[in-house]
Amino acid sequence: MLPRVTNIQHQIFSREISTSSLLPFSCKSMHMSLSHSFKHLGFICPKPTSILISPNTIRLSNPSPTTMNSSSSSSSIHQIPDLKSHEIDSFTAEIFRRYVSTTEVKRSGSGVAIVWFRNDLRVLDNEALCRAWASSEAVLPLYCVDPRLFGTTHYFGFPKTGALRAQFLIECLSDLRKNLLKLGLNLLIQHGKPEDIIPSIAKAFGAHTVYAHKETCSEELAVERFVSKGLQRVVLPPGGPNDRSSTNPKLQLLWGNTLYHLDDLPFSTGSLPDVYTQFRKAVESKCRARSCYKLPTPLGPLPSIGLDEIGGWGCIPSLGQLGFPEEKHGRGMCFIGGESAALGRVHEYFWKKDLLRVYKETRNGMLGPDYSTKFSPWLASGSLSPRYVNEEVKRYEKERIANDSTYWVLFELIWRDYFRFLSMKYGNSIFHLGGPRKIKDVKWSQDQAMFEAWRDGRTGYPLIDANMKELSATGFMSNRGRQIVCSFLVRDMGIDWRMGAEWFETCLLDYDPCSNYGNWTYGAGVGNDPREDRYFSIPKQAQTYDPEGKYVAYWLPELQMLPRDKRNFPGDSYIKQIVPLKFGNTNQRYGHGNVHKGKQKQVYRK
Repeated sequence: MLPRVTNIQHQIFSREISTSSLLPFSCKSMHMSLSHSFKHLGFICPKPTSILISPNTIRLSNPSPTTMNSSSSSSSIHQIPDLKSHEIDSFTAEIFRRYVSTTEVKRSGSGVAIVWFRNDLRVLDNEALCRAWASSEAVLPLYCVDPRLFGTTHYFGFPKTGALRAQFLIECLSDLRKNLLKLGLNLLIQHGKPEDIIPSIAKAFGAHTVYAHKETCSEELAVERFVSKGLQRVVLPPGGPNDRSSTNPKLQLLWGNTLYHLDDLPFSTGSLPDVYTQFRKAVESKCRARSCYKLPTPLGPLPSIGLDEIGGWGCIPSLGQLGFPEEKHGRGMCFIGGESAALGRVHEYFWKKDLLRVYKETRNGMLGPDYSTKFSPWLASGSLSPRYVNEEVKRYEKERIANDSTYWVLFELIWRDYFRFLSMKYGNSIFHLGGPRKIKDVKWSQDQAMFEAWRDGRTGYPLIDANMKELSATGFMSNRGRQIVCSFLVRDMGIDWRMGAEWFETCLLDYDPCSNYGNWTYGAGVGNDPREDRYFSIPKQAQTYDPEGKYVAYWLPELQMLPRDKRNFPGDSYIKQIVPLKFGNTNQRYGHGNVHKGKQKQVYRK
């Protein structure tokens, strides 16, 4: 995915934002300059065999799985999925065999077709790949390592992609290449802007069509336009497959990253309901998720000419080549990137551990690998198809049990769809301070010291600090944790919500602009929320979701010696609280804090 607007590319990638001037501030732990990040754009792959690295060997260290608990051990790491490399590979091969087309698929095309991989880093259920195969004699898969992905966020100058997500992307690319090789293809890696690379690749290979999945936000849409214009300037040699129709290669965009297809919605995106429940009920009653695309086999051959002209298949970059230091994964959850790991996690969560049957009861947990599906990093990178998840849920319901938990996984996928479609309806307003509702009467602070205390987990509230430390260490935070830290930043601290959204953009493994900014506008009261002032009470949240303080003690080891009922509110045993809570008094027992009764009716508190 392309990141949000870089200052360097502002004139090209304009979100048409407001003109309020904000001074960017440094991100101490993960900042890097754009020029440093891509000073190696022309680097040579050190060893040809490095393109065949398995997902698990790319990491500097491959930690052995351990059971996460409240132990203070700094080596407590849980790999997701908790499967051996050979188990993942074996299961992936089985799934691919299951999704091979059982009927003979006619390949009526000629010439070369390019598949431009973007946020769809998978083989299974990839319409662009299937359409390219059917319309050609040879398929060329391509991924562009766009330098803008490693620039800085627009408002506050954070890195658009942090080290953890960069590592996850590297693993996704390595696994994609490995799976394509098994199916008779390969993955061409090029470093630079797609609008510069793709036309030259199309010319070198004489490609008649570039297939890709369509995005919805303005930066990504701008790149699509630039690529299309660049292809229009490419003249194919005479005698090619396009002689009778066109002399230029075409960009063919397809819809493929949601559960429900855009064309199947019972309304246009312009008339999309502004309340999720209305949207969900409409699509559930009037739409049906499409089936996954079946794989033709083999997917080859590759083009026979053109590769020498561009210098070979290219190298998947290392963290160091992207400007990041090589660091060991310290504690918490360690997600393995790639489609193979994604399919392994679905198998592990649904079938091996049989956790789908209790998902609704456990989904609001915060500690450990199995309280929720953890599918989101793979969904965000497109390594996992939401339609495949849907089909596995339906299969589980037939073979084991259908209950509220099996439905709730689909409920969450529909939320993801909703934010994607909202980004089409509201455009750049999801990135603006006033949000889709264009709220103008809220005075937001941009106090740097206050924000950094939240960012670094130094607020004095263990539940907030533990969640922020988990985010920095792992690139992940529970859904419950995200709502709590968002509410604290915007309601209790009064900090500009975009600072939080951009920091999440830096850190999250599962970052995508639609879900991230959709959720932040929702939490800040400027988005699509029927309850305009949603407040999460820290005492209540701690009592409900971490009553024994196991979560905060895991991420804040200094609290482990305290009695369990004191860990979330340790008083003088912990750092001073940076701000008082808007509602509640943490010096009293859980659930019995003082409440400003005069304002209570104006705020929806959870």
